[in-house]
Amino acid sequence: MTRPRISARISAISESATLAVDAKAKAMKAAGRPVIGFGAGEPDFPTPDYIVEAAIEACRNPRFHKYTPAGGLPELKQAIAEKTLRDSGFQVDASQVLVTNGGKQAVYEAFATLLDPGDEVLVIAPYWTTYPEAIKLAGGVQVDVVTDETTGYLASIEQLEEKLTERTKVLLFVSPSNPTGAVYSPAQVEEIGRWALDKGLWVVTDEIYEHLVYGGASFSSIATAVPELRERVVVLNGVAKTYAMTGWRVGWLIGPSDVVKAATNLQSHATSNVSNVGQAAALAAVSGDLSAVTMMREAFDRRRQTMVRMLNEIPGMVCPEPLGAFYAYPSVKALLGKELRGRRPASSAELAELILEEAEVALVPGEAFGTPGYFRLSYALGDDDLVEGVSRVAKLLAEAH
Repeated sequence: MTRPRISARISAISESATLAVDAKAKAMKAAGRPVIGFGAGEPDFPTPDYIVEAAIEACRNPRFHKYTPAGGLPELKQAIAEKTLRDSGFQVDASQVLVTNGGKQAVYEAFATLLDPGDEVLVIAPYWTTYPEAIKLAGGVQVDVVTDETTGYLASIEQLEEKLTERTKVLLFVSPSNPTGAVYSPAQVEEIGRWALDKGLWVVTDEIYEHLVYGGASFSSIATAVPELRERVVVLNGVAKTYAMTGWRVGWLIGPSDVVKAATNLQSHATSNVSNVGQAAALAAVSGDLSAVTMMREAFDRRRQTMVRMLNEIPGMVCPEPLGAFYAYPSVKALLGKELRGRRPASSAELAELILEEAEVALVPGEAFGTPGYFRLSYALGDDDLVEGVSRVAKLLAEAH
Protein backbone atom coordinates (compact mmCIF):
# COMPACT_ATOMS: atom_id res chain seq x y z
CA MET A 1 0.00 0.00 0.00
CA THR A 2 1.30 3.45 -0.92
CA ARG A 3 1.03 5.89 1.93
CA PRO A 4 0.76 9.66 1.39
CA ARG A 5 4.07 11.43 1.76
CA ILE A 6 2.52 14.32 3.70
CA SER A 7 0.14 13.84 6.61
CA ALA A 8 -3.51 14.72 6.08
CA ARG A 9 -3.31 17.13 9.01
CA ILE A 10 -0.54 19.21 7.46
CA SER A 11 -1.81 18.83 3.90
CA ALA A 12 -5.03 20.51 4.97
CA ILE A 13 -3.24 23.73 5.92
CA SER A 14 -3.38 26.61 3.46
CA GLU A 15 -0.40 28.89 3.02
CA SER A 16 -0.71 32.40 4.40
CA ALA A 17 -2.47 34.38 1.67
CA THR A 18 -1.14 37.68 2.94
CA LEU A 19 2.46 36.46 2.92
CA ALA A 20 1.93 34.87 -0.50
CA VAL A 21 0.68 38.14 -1.99
CA ASP A 22 3.57 40.02 -0.38
CA ALA A 23 6.09 37.50 -1.73
CA LYS A 24 4.68 37.74 -5.26
CA ALA A 25 4.79 41.54 -5.15
CA LYS A 26 8.39 41.49 -3.95
CA ALA A 27 9.36 39.02 -6.66
CA MET A 28 7.82 41.25 -9.33
CA LYS A 29 9.66 44.27 -7.90
CA ALA A 30 12.91 42.31 -7.93
CA ALA A 31 12.26 41.60 -11.61
CA GLY A 32 12.12 45.33 -12.26
CA ARG A 33 8.37 45.99 -12.22
CA PRO A 34 7.17 49.02 -10.23
CA VAL A 35 4.78 47.08 -8.00
CA ILE A 36 3.13 48.77 -5.04
CA GLY A 37 2.10 46.30 -2.36
CA PHE A 38 -0.84 46.77 0.00
CA GLY A 39 -0.58 43.20 1.26
CA ALA A 40 1.80 43.08 4.21
CA GLY A 41 0.52 43.79 7.69
CA GLU A 42 3.58 45.48 9.14
CA PRO A 43 4.54 49.07 9.99
CA ASP A 44 6.85 50.70 7.47
CA PHE A 45 8.86 52.30 10.29
CA PRO A 46 12.15 50.98 11.71
CA THR A 47 12.25 49.58 15.23
CA PRO A 48 13.01 52.45 17.66
CA ASP A 49 16.73 52.92 18.38
CA TYR A 50 16.54 52.27 22.13
CA ILE A 51 15.06 48.85 21.48
CA VAL A 52 17.78 48.00 18.96
CA GLU A 53 20.45 49.11 21.46
CA ALA A 54 18.99 46.81 24.10
CA ALA A 55 19.34 43.91 21.68
CA ILE A 56 22.94 44.81 20.92
CA GLU A 57 23.76 44.84 24.63
CA ALA A 58 22.05 41.47 25.04
CA CYS A 59 24.29 39.99 22.35
CA ARG A 60 27.30 40.87 24.52
CA ASN A 61 25.83 39.35 27.69
CA PRO A 62 27.01 35.73 28.18
CA ARG A 63 23.81 34.98 30.11
CA PHE A 64 21.89 35.26 26.86
CA HIS A 65 24.19 32.85 25.05
CA LYS A 66 22.59 29.94 26.93
CA TYR A 67 19.16 28.37 27.32
CA THR A 68 16.71 30.36 29.42
CA PRO A 69 13.32 29.27 30.83
CA ALA A 70 11.00 27.96 28.11
CA GLY A 71 8.18 30.24 29.25
CA GLY A 72 10.19 33.44 28.94
CA LEU A 73 12.74 35.56 30.80
CA PRO A 74 11.38 36.24 34.31
CA GLU A 75 12.01 39.98 33.98
CA LEU A 76 10.17 40.11 30.64
CA LYS A 77 7.18 38.20 32.02
CA GLN A 78 7.01 40.64 34.93
CA ALA A 79 7.27 43.63 32.58
CA ILE A 80 4.47 42.22 30.37
CA ALA A 81 2.26 41.82 33.44
CA GLU A 82 2.95 45.44 34.41
CA LYS A 83 2.39 46.66 30.84
CA THR A 84 -0.93 44.80 30.70
CA LEU A 85 -2.12 46.51 33.88
CA ARG A 86 -0.94 49.88 32.53
CA ASP A 87 -2.53 49.59 29.11
CA SER A 88 -5.73 47.63 29.68
CA GLY A 89 -6.29 47.56 33.43
CA PHE A 90 -6.05 43.76 33.57
CA GLN A 91 -4.04 42.64 36.59
CA VAL A 92 -2.16 39.37 36.25
CA ASP A 93 0.81 37.70 37.88
CA ALA A 94 4.00 37.12 35.92
CA SER A 95 3.34 33.38 36.23
CA GLN A 96 0.26 33.88 34.03
CA VAL A 97 2.42 35.05 31.10
CA LEU A 98 3.96 32.84 28.42
CA VAL A 99 6.42 34.52 26.02
CA THR A 100 6.06 33.06 22.51
CA ASN A 101 7.79 33.17 19.14
CA GLY A 102 5.61 35.95 17.78
CA GLY A 103 1.86 36.32 17.99
CA LYS A 104 1.26 33.34 15.70
CA GLN A 105 2.73 30.88 18.15
CA ALA A 106 0.54 32.38 20.88
CA VAL A 107 -2.52 31.83 18.66
CA TYR A 108 -1.59 28.23 17.93
CA GLU A 109 -0.75 27.37 21.54
CA ALA A 110 -3.96 28.92 22.86
CA PHE A 111 -6.14 26.72 20.65
CA ALA A 112 -3.93 23.64 21.07
CA THR A 113 -4.26 23.99 24.83
CA LEU A 114 -8.01 24.64 24.97
CA LEU A 115 -9.49 22.46 22.22
CA ASP A 116 -10.25 18.77 21.92
CA PRO A 117 -11.31 17.27 18.58
CA GLY A 118 -14.79 18.44 17.67
CA ASP A 119 -14.86 21.47 19.97
CA GLU A 120 -16.34 24.47 18.16
CA VAL A 121 -14.92 27.98 18.01
CA LEU A 122 -17.06 30.98 17.07
CA VAL A 123 -14.98 33.06 14.64
CA ILE A 124 -16.23 36.46 13.52
CA ALA A 125 -15.63 36.86 9.78
CA PRO A 126 -13.81 38.52 8.09
CA TYR A 127 -10.96 36.98 10.10
CA TRP A 128 -7.17 36.92 10.00
CA THR A 129 -5.87 34.07 7.85
CA THR A 130 -4.00 32.21 10.61
CA TYR A 131 -6.94 31.64 12.96
CA PRO A 132 -8.64 28.90 10.88
CA GLU A 133 -5.42 26.95 10.44
CA ALA A 134 -4.55 27.09 14.15
CA ILE A 135 -8.05 25.91 15.08
CA LYS A 136 -7.87 23.14 12.49
CA LEU A 137 -4.47 21.94 13.73
CA ALA A 138 -5.88 21.73 17.25
CA GLY A 139 -8.72 19.53 16.04
CA GLY A 140 -11.29 22.25 16.54
CA VAL A 141 -14.21 23.16 14.31
CA GLN A 142 -14.48 26.74 13.09
CA VAL A 143 -17.99 28.22 13.07
CA ASP A 144 -18.16 31.49 11.13
CA VAL A 145 -20.22 34.45 12.29
CA VAL A 146 -20.26 36.51 9.10
CA THR A 147 -20.42 40.30 9.17
CA ASP A 148 -20.38 42.82 6.33
CA GLU A 149 -19.99 46.49 5.49
CA THR A 150 -23.57 47.35 6.48
CA THR A 151 -22.69 46.96 10.18
CA GLY A 152 -19.08 48.12 9.93
CA TYR A 153 -18.08 44.45 10.24
CA LEU A 154 -19.33 44.24 13.84
CA ALA A 155 -21.08 41.09 15.07
CA SER A 156 -24.22 41.23 17.19
CA ILE A 157 -25.26 39.09 20.14
CA GLU A 158 -28.10 37.74 18.00
CA GLN A 159 -25.62 36.51 15.37
CA LEU A 160 -23.46 34.84 18.02
CA GLU A 161 -26.48 33.24 19.66
CA GLU A 162 -27.62 31.83 16.32
CA LYS A 163 -24.33 29.94 15.89
CA LEU A 164 -24.11 28.62 19.45
CA THR A 165 -24.36 24.83 19.88
CA GLU A 166 -23.69 22.34 22.66
CA ARG A 167 -20.22 21.83 21.10
CA THR A 168 -19.24 25.52 21.30
CA LYS A 169 -16.30 25.97 23.67
CA VAL A 170 -14.53 29.17 22.59
CA LEU A 171 -15.39 32.62 21.28
CA LEU A 172 -12.54 34.24 19.35
CA PHE A 173 -12.83 38.00 19.87
CA VAL A 174 -10.63 40.51 18.04
CA SER A 175 -10.86 44.28 18.43
CA PRO A 176 -9.30 46.19 16.70
CA SER A 177 -9.74 43.76 13.85
CA ASN A 178 -7.43 42.51 11.15
CA PRO A 179 -8.54 42.65 8.30
CA THR A 180 -11.40 45.16 8.68
CA GLY A 181 -10.14 47.72 11.18
CA ALA A 182 -13.42 47.35 13.08
CA VAL A 183 -13.38 48.42 16.74
CA TYR A 184 -16.09 47.45 19.21
CA SER A 185 -17.19 50.16 21.64
CA PRO A 186 -16.61 49.55 25.37
CA ALA A 187 -20.34 48.90 25.78
CA GLN A 188 -20.33 46.34 22.95
CA VAL A 189 -17.24 44.63 24.37
CA GLU A 190 -18.91 44.28 27.76
CA GLU A 191 -22.15 43.02 26.22
CA ILE A 192 -20.34 40.31 24.25
CA GLY A 193 -18.19 39.39 27.24
CA ARG A 194 -21.21 38.98 29.49
CA TRP A 195 -22.92 36.88 26.84
CA ALA A 196 -19.86 34.58 26.69
CA LEU A 197 -19.76 34.39 30.49
CA ASP A 198 -23.45 33.53 30.63
CA LYS A 199 -22.97 30.74 28.07
CA GLY A 200 -19.97 29.29 29.90
CA LEU A 201 -17.60 29.90 26.99
CA TRP A 202 -13.90 30.52 26.92
CA VAL A 203 -12.83 33.75 25.22
CA VAL A 204 -9.58 33.99 23.26
CA THR A 205 -8.95 37.67 22.58
CA ASP A 206 -6.23 38.97 20.25
CA GLU A 207 -5.22 42.46 21.38
CA ILE A 208 -2.14 43.04 19.23
CA TYR A 209 -3.60 46.24 17.69
CA GLU A 210 -4.64 47.70 21.06
CA HIS A 211 -2.74 50.97 20.57
CA LEU A 212 -3.79 51.58 16.97
CA VAL A 213 -7.21 53.22 17.27
CA TYR A 214 -8.38 56.45 15.65
CA GLY A 215 -10.98 59.18 15.77
CA GLY A 216 -13.46 58.72 18.56
CA ALA A 217 -12.77 55.00 18.98
CA SER A 218 -11.19 53.54 22.10
CA PHE A 219 -9.71 50.14 22.87
CA SER A 220 -11.42 48.07 25.54
CA SER A 221 -10.14 44.70 26.75
CA ILE A 222 -12.85 42.10 27.23
CA ALA A 223 -10.83 40.76 30.16
CA THR A 224 -11.23 44.08 31.96
CA ALA A 225 -14.77 44.84 30.76
CA VAL A 226 -16.03 41.61 32.35
CA PRO A 227 -13.76 40.79 35.34
CA GLU A 228 -15.72 37.60 36.04
CA LEU A 229 -14.26 36.15 32.83
CA ARG A 230 -10.69 36.12 34.12
CA GLU A 231 -10.65 32.34 34.70
CA ARG A 232 -11.97 31.72 31.17
CA VAL A 233 -10.13 34.32 29.09
CA VAL A 234 -6.85 34.01 27.18
CA VAL A 235 -5.23 37.25 25.98
CA LEU A 236 -2.89 37.23 22.97
CA ASN A 237 -0.53 40.10 22.23
CA GLY A 238 2.99 41.00 21.12
CA VAL A 239 5.44 43.76 20.24
CA ALA A 240 5.12 43.46 16.45
CA LYS A 241 2.61 46.20 15.63
CA THR A 242 2.99 48.63 18.53
CA TYR A 243 6.77 48.92 18.30
CA ALA A 244 7.38 48.10 14.59
CA MET A 245 9.00 44.79 15.56
CA THR A 246 7.40 42.29 13.17
CA GLY A 247 10.73 40.61 12.42
CA TRP A 248 11.80 40.24 16.05
CA ARG A 249 9.22 37.48 16.68
CA VAL A 250 8.15 38.09 20.27
CA GLY A 251 4.57 37.65 21.39
CA TRP A 252 2.83 36.41 24.49
CA LEU A 253 -0.15 34.58 25.90
CA ILE A 254 -1.82 35.54 29.18
CA GLY A 255 -4.37 33.33 30.89
CA PRO A 256 -5.34 31.30 33.94
CA SER A 257 -2.43 29.53 35.59
CA ASP A 258 -3.41 26.02 34.49
CA VAL A 259 -3.74 27.08 30.84
CA VAL A 260 -0.41 28.91 30.86
CA LYS A 261 1.35 25.97 32.54
CA ALA A 262 -0.03 23.57 29.91
CA ALA A 263 0.87 25.87 27.02
CA THR A 264 4.36 26.30 28.48
CA ASN A 265 4.78 22.53 28.55
CA LEU A 266 3.84 22.44 24.86
CA GLN A 267 6.31 25.19 24.03
CA SER A 268 9.08 23.48 26.01
CA HIS A 269 8.93 20.63 23.51
CA ALA A 270 8.13 22.67 20.39
CA THR A 271 10.68 25.48 20.52
CA SER A 272 12.07 25.94 24.05
CA ASN A 273 12.75 29.58 24.85
CA VAL A 274 12.22 32.48 22.48
CA SER A 275 15.48 34.05 21.24
CA ASN A 276 17.05 35.79 24.22
CA VAL A 277 18.13 38.76 22.13
CA GLY A 278 14.55 39.24 20.93
CA GLN A 279 13.28 38.96 24.50
CA ALA A 280 15.76 41.60 25.67
CA ALA A 281 14.54 43.91 22.89
CA ALA A 282 10.93 43.23 23.87
CA LEU A 283 11.76 44.03 27.50
CA ALA A 284 13.03 47.45 26.46
CA ALA A 285 9.89 47.96 24.36
CA VAL A 286 7.22 47.07 26.92
CA SER A 287 9.10 48.79 29.75
CA GLY A 288 9.39 52.06 27.84
CA ASP A 289 6.83 54.72 27.05
CA LEU A 290 4.47 54.80 24.08
CA SER A 291 5.97 57.78 22.26
CA ALA A 292 7.04 55.61 19.30
CA VAL A 293 3.55 54.27 18.70
CA THR A 294 2.10 57.76 19.13
CA MET A 295 4.18 58.96 16.19
CA MET A 296 3.26 55.94 14.06
CA ARG A 297 -0.42 56.25 14.93
CA GLU A 298 -0.49 59.85 13.70
CA ALA A 299 0.96 58.77 10.35
CA PHE A 300 -1.41 55.80 10.09
CA ASP A 301 -4.39 58.03 10.86
CA ARG A 302 -3.44 60.45 8.09
CA ARG A 303 -3.02 57.61 5.60
CA ARG A 304 -6.25 55.96 6.78
CA GLN A 305 -8.28 59.05 5.97
CA THR A 306 -6.62 59.45 2.57
CA MET A 307 -7.13 55.80 1.61
CA VAL A 308 -10.78 55.61 2.69
CA ARG A 309 -11.63 58.81 0.82
CA MET A 310 -9.92 57.62 -2.36
CA LEU A 311 -11.45 54.13 -2.23
CA ASN A 312 -14.96 55.47 -1.75
CA GLU A 313 -14.48 57.69 -4.81
CA ILE A 314 -14.05 54.57 -6.99
CA PRO A 315 -17.41 53.63 -8.56
CA GLY A 316 -18.45 50.19 -7.32
CA MET A 317 -16.37 50.25 -4.12
CA VAL A 318 -17.86 50.67 -0.63
CA CYS A 319 -15.41 51.14 2.23
CA PRO A 320 -16.59 51.63 5.82
CA GLU A 321 -14.29 53.78 7.94
CA PRO A 322 -11.80 51.55 9.78
CA LEU A 323 -11.31 52.75 13.36
CA GLY A 324 -8.33 50.58 14.27
CA ALA A 325 -5.30 48.58 13.10
CA PHE A 326 -3.94 49.72 9.69
CA TYR A 327 -6.25 48.15 7.12
CA ALA A 328 -9.16 49.16 4.93
CA TYR A 329 -11.60 46.49 3.78
CA PRO A 330 -13.70 47.72 0.87
CA SER A 331 -16.47 45.73 -0.78
CA VAL A 332 -15.91 45.21 -4.52
CA LYS A 333 -18.98 43.05 -5.10
CA ALA A 334 -20.50 45.60 -7.49
CA LEU A 335 -17.43 45.31 -9.74
CA LEU A 336 -17.49 41.55 -10.16
CA GLY A 337 -18.63 40.22 -13.53
CA LYS A 338 -17.91 43.47 -15.34
CA GLU A 339 -15.64 43.48 -18.37
CA LEU A 340 -12.17 44.82 -17.75
CA ARG A 341 -9.28 44.56 -20.22
CA GLY A 342 -11.04 41.75 -22.08
CA ARG A 343 -11.78 39.72 -18.94
CA ARG A 344 -14.75 39.35 -16.62
CA PRO A 345 -13.42 38.59 -13.14
CA ALA A 346 -16.11 36.65 -11.28
CA SER A 347 -14.46 36.77 -7.85
CA SER A 348 -12.41 39.19 -5.79
CA ALA A 349 -9.47 36.77 -6.14
CA GLU A 350 -9.66 37.00 -9.94
CA LEU A 351 -10.05 40.79 -9.78
CA ALA A 352 -7.03 41.09 -7.48
CA GLU A 353 -4.96 39.01 -9.90
CA LEU A 354 -6.02 41.23 -12.81
CA ILE A 355 -5.13 44.39 -10.85
CA LEU A 356 -1.70 42.98 -10.02
CA GLU A 357 -1.02 42.14 -13.66
CA GLU A 358 -2.49 45.27 -15.25
CA ALA A 359 -1.95 48.00 -12.64
CA GLU A 360 1.02 46.47 -10.81
CA VAL A 361 -0.70 46.85 -7.44
CA ALA A 362 -0.84 43.96 -4.94
CA LEU A 363 -4.03 43.56 -2.90
CA VAL A 364 -5.24 40.65 -0.77
CA PRO A 365 -8.67 39.35 -1.85
CA GLY A 366 -11.45 38.71 0.64
CA GLU A 367 -11.33 34.95 0.00
CA ALA A 368 -8.27 34.90 2.28
CA PHE A 369 -10.35 36.27 5.16
CA GLY A 370 -13.47 34.17 4.76
CA THR A 371 -15.58 36.75 2.90
CA PRO A 372 -15.28 36.77 -0.92
CA GLY A 373 -16.13 40.04 -2.62
CA TYR A 374 -13.73 42.29 -0.72
CA PHE A 375 -10.12 43.50 -0.72
CA ARG A 376 -7.83 44.15 2.21
CA LEU A 377 -5.45 47.08 1.76
CA SER A 378 -2.84 47.91 4.38
CA TYR A 379 -2.12 51.60 4.81
CA ALA A 380 1.16 50.86 6.59
CA LEU A 381 3.18 52.19 3.66
CA GLY A 382 4.50 55.57 2.58
CA ASP A 383 2.04 58.35 1.73
CA ASP A 384 3.26 58.75 -1.85
CA ASP A 385 3.09 55.00 -2.57
CA LEU A 386 -0.38 54.85 -1.02
CA VAL A 387 -1.75 57.62 -3.26
CA GLU A 388 -0.01 56.25 -6.35
CA GLY A 389 -1.22 52.71 -5.69
CA VAL A 390 -4.87 53.59 -5.10
CA SER A 391 -4.76 55.96 -8.08
CA ARG A 392 -3.58 53.12 -10.32
CA VAL A 393 -6.43 50.92 -9.07
CA ALA A 394 -8.96 53.71 -9.64
CA LYS A 395 -7.70 54.36 -13.15
CA LEU A 396 -7.90 50.68 -14.09
CA LEU A 397 -11.32 50.08 -12.54
CA ALA A 398 -12.71 53.14 -14.34
CA GLU A 399 -12.54 50.99 -17.50
CA ALA A 400 -14.91 48.36 -16.06
CA HIS A 401 -18.26 48.14 -17.79
